[in-house]
Parts: sequence; C-alpha cells; structure tokens
Amino acid sequence: MIRVAILGSTGSIGRSTLEVISRHPDRFRVVALAANRALGSLVEQVRRYNPVVAVLAEETELRGRQDLPPARWLAGRDALAEITQSPDVDVVVNALVGSAGLEPTIQTLLAGKRLALANKESLVTGGDLVVAAEAAGGGELIPVDSEHSAIMQCLEGSEISSVLRLVLTASGGPFRGWTVEELQEVRPVQALNHPTWSMGAKISVDSATLANKALELIEAHFLYGIDYDSMGVVIHPQSIVHSFVEFVDGSVLAQLGFPTMELPILYALSYPERLADISLQTFDPVKASPLVFEEVDRETFALFGLGERAGKDGGTSPAVFNAANETAVEAFLRERIRFPEMGDVVSGALDRMGSRPVESLEQILEVDREARAVAGKIVHLLER
Repeated sequence: MIRVAILGSTGSIGRSTLEVISRHPDRFRVVALAANRALGSLVEQVRRYNPVVAVLAEETELRGRQDLPPARWLAGRDALAEITQSPDVDVVVNALVGSAGLEPTIQTLLAGKRLALANKESLVTGGDLVVAAEAAGGGELIPVDSEHSAIMQCLEGSEISSVLRLVLTASGGPFRGWTVEELQEVRPVQALNHPTWSMGAKISVDSATLANKALELIEAHFLYGIDYDSMGVVIHPQSIVHSFVEFVDGSVLAQLGFPTMELPILYALSYPERLADISLQTFDPVKASPLVFEEVDRETFALFGLGERAGKDGGTSPAVFNAANETAVEAFLRERIRFPEMGDVVSGALDRMGSRPVESLEQILEVDREARAVAGKIVHLLER
C-alpha cells in the first residue's frame, strides 16, 4: 500500500489526484491532505478520504472550530514540513500554487521520498537547490506536468547523451491567433476560458499568456539537464501530443493522449509500473485527427520570450520572473492592469533586479519577496 500526502488538495490537480486514488483503493491510501485557505473544501475531503493529518496554511481559520471531522488538524508552514518528513508518508504530491511549493519540494527530496511534482515553480525558482536536495537526500522526483511526464516516458531506457532536442507543445490558449491590439481589451473571464484544459485561475492566465510554457522550459532544463538551445515549443491546439523527444540518430518519439491530468498523475504515483484504469479514455487516432502544429507568436505573447530569457540568464533570474509574473497575474485578475501589461511588469522587474548566483533557500525567498515588491510598484505606475 502506497501512502500518499497531497499538498494543495483542494486545487484542480489535488482533486484529480484524489479521484485517481479513489479508483485504486488496493494500491493507494491518502494519509495527509493540505490546503491553503479553502477550509470548507478541505473539510469535505477529510470526511470522504479519512486522512490521518489535515493541514491548513491559515491558522486563524481553524481557531475555535469545534465541528471539524476526525483527523490531526495542523496549521502553518511547519505543518507542511511535518508531512514531508513523516515516516508514514511514501509519496508527496506537491500541487501547491506558486513559489510556496519550493520549501516542501526540497524537504520531501531531502527526506528521501518520492515527489510527484505538479508545482513547476519549485524548479523555476530554486532549480539548483532542488537538484542538490534530490542528490543529497536520495529522493525521487517524478513530474506531473503532462509535458514533462511525456518527456520522461519517451526517455525511458535512453541516455540523456542520446537526446538531440526536446520539443514541448502548447495549446496556444484562448487567444491563439489574436493580435497585440486585440489583447488590449481582454477581460479576466476570457483568459480563464481555456479551450482544452480545466485549471485554476493562475495557471489558466499563464496558459493564455504562454508564460506557463516558459516556466515549463525552465523546469525541463533542471529535470533533464538539457540546454535551452536544445529545447523548443510549438503550438498544438488539440493538446493530443504532449511532447516530442528527438534523438541524435534522427528518431523522434512522442507521447499522445486525450487531455487529462489523471494520466500523468497515475503514472507518477505508480511508476515504474503502469496500472490499468478503465476511467481513462482510450486513444482514437481517427477522432484525434487532424493534428496541427504552429510556431509561437513571440511578438504577441511577450511573456514567453521573457521567461526563456530568464532561464538562459540563470541564477536568480527565473525566481524574479516567477514572482513578477505571479504579481502581474494577480493584478490582471483584479483588473488593475491590461492583459499585455503583464509583460511590462515582468520585463521591468527582470531589468531592475538582474541576476545573482543561487546560494540558499533563504536567498531565493528574499529574491521572491523583493521581486514582488518591485513588480507591485510597476503595477501601481501602470494603474495611473
């Protein structure tokens, strides 16, 4: 029996993970659930899945509550650390949103556990630290992002030295084919209407700006040790091909499947086995056709290029990109800035902060705070 802890259990990835686990009660058991502020949803999950431990980031919401279902209720940052280091946990699914996921990622790997990573910001903000933690603690990092799960599956049995190029696919989001002028009037509700995936607000906006794909390039760099010049992105609106791997002999492997996060989640939980799951849709190449691929419009979607630039600059630049982007997305969702101005916020933060070598978790957390402050000032100027 594999004992699973889910950080970010009330988000879309967390909910999908629970659905997968519920279909395999003989293989997986939920022992811990953690959420940020969604106490009502967490209470419902605790009642249904009976974890030993339940964690809420905001301690104030637990005070005085006498109606909580049976579990060991904890709160705050230290409670997440307790979960990641518990001997009663075999696999930690990190589905937290944003840079808050970095510390639990490092703690899980240092504790020698399997980390099913859906929090791409961990590798973006502190990739060097995560790689070092995996080596030092003997933990195992299995990506949950569909693109990186696809790459991992295509690389099975191959040496990285045999890889010529990685190609990630992007749906193009809801504004594929739009011009910069048309994007000026985009409202948050439009950006949240993704054509092929059901995701949370922040990730949906990142997909609409293509910032998400830049984050995934940085993630792939640290996961597989591939140079940025040996990676690329193509627009693929059907979201059937999740990534390509081209080898030095000219062979190209791709992983295909209808859009669902449940497949990469199941793969991460059960690896190296493959479990049968009749709930997952059987692939039909006729129904999936035709498959379309296009170049990324870098001029219209400036955040993609900015993220790629941050990755190539290295050091603390990816952490700055991530923090400024999170700040910009929040400002856009509150309608404080226009859709294209998110790129202005991130560009300004990257220019002002530059890049420094990564030294420690504390340094990355400080860079994160500083970048948010800088980005916040730029948002304020744009509001005027």
